[in-house]
Amino acid sequence: MRGKTSILLFCCLGLAACQNAGNVSRNTPYGVDANGTAVDGLTVGHRLMAANEPELALKAYLRAAGETGIDAEVLSSIGSANLALGRLGQAESILRRALEMDPTFVPAMNNLGVVLMERGKTSEAKVVFQQAFAQDSGQTDSIRENLKLAIARTEAAVYDIPEETGEFRLVRREKGRYVLLTQL
Repeated sequence: MRGKTSILLFCCLGLAACQNAGNVSRNTPYGVDANGTAVDGLTVGHRLMAANEPELALKAYLRAAGETGIDAEVLSSIGSANLALGRLGQAESILRRALEMDPTFVPAMNNLGVVLMERGKTSEAKVVFQQAFAQDSGQTDSIRENLKLAIARTEAAVYDIPEETGEFRLVRREKGRYVLLTQL
């Protein structure tokens, strides 16, 4: 009896020691500090975007939306991740929602301008870049370069002659009346 009691006592002490060892739950992965604080989802997402991991960044941004709520910064980040993934329609609608929440949020304006340029809406992109440039007071180089590109593309579109028109010819129809004709 004495042997069984000592074994039982030894097992109970061993279990008690295991239970208080570092206050780590059994579901906590190895190497994770259960008492530590988690890094903000936006910070994680920004780091993942810098590491060219937009899919993982999108998940981190969605986690941030769940933790802190939806605001212009979170929506802008989600929109930029969708832009990096090539989901232009989703990116455009999310970035527009971000600007509805905060019309002065410059990163959302810049990213919306990029989306519009990619979708071929150069004139609207130019206006958005001009607003972003004005809000930023011209301090950000990338916004300045995007605005220059949008202006160049809109001016080039005005002066471009469609390829299928061929050559132009001026023909006199009546006294003092001329018509411009093309040969296709």
